[in-house]
Amino acid sequence: RLLPETAGRALQQGLTQLGVNWHLGKTVTHVNNSADNAYRLTLSDGSTLETDAVLSCVGLRSRIALAQAAGLQAHHGIVVNRLLATSAPDVYALGDCAEVEGLVLLFVMPLMNAARALAKTLAGQPTPVVYPAMPVVIKTPAHPVVVSPPPLGIAGEWRIETPEGGVRALFFDAQNKLRGFAVTGSVVGEKTALAKEIPALLQ
Repeated sequence: RLLPETAGRALQQGLTQLGVNWHLGKTVTHVNNSADNAYRLTLSDGSTLETDAVLSCVGLRSRIALAQAAGLQAHHGIVVNRLLATSAPDVYALGDCAEVEGLVLLFVMPLMNAARALAKTLAGQPTPVVYPAMPVVIKTPAHPVVVSPPPLGIAGEWRIETPEGGVRALFFDAQNKLRGFAVTGSVVGEKTALAKEIPALLQ
């Protein structure tokens, strides 16, 4: 969801060169013990794999059931205003469970910005949360990736270049303004300059 396909393929190629094998379009249906403390995986097409370890990566989603049971307004996350106040008096939310103006941001930097703002608010100085452009560094030494995704639902297009050893993908909106980017490999050094060109998520 974060990367245009060309950038994703570049990352895939970097990992392939390290010996990663891909079984795309299939799911694991069974994990069974095998010989020598290994595991036998059965895939949805009936094929099997032997492996020493199994790592399950299921992604992140806000847990909102408790908030809903308490009567708080929730959508993709617990709905809060710019002061991080929920729909109930004196109840606040922040981090990857909070939805601020439609944004649920599952990264460290938004959490830190929200915590600083909320600390001031709770200390008696009402402070709206501000989200500047916050590129995400994906820690993949085989093929480094930095991405600042465009806001959800914004109309525009990716413009992609593939210089030697990397990908430069720039997302321009309908007014031809830069609203997001993804840089990989040899191009990741451009992240700081690009981040200065895109507007804040919340000002």
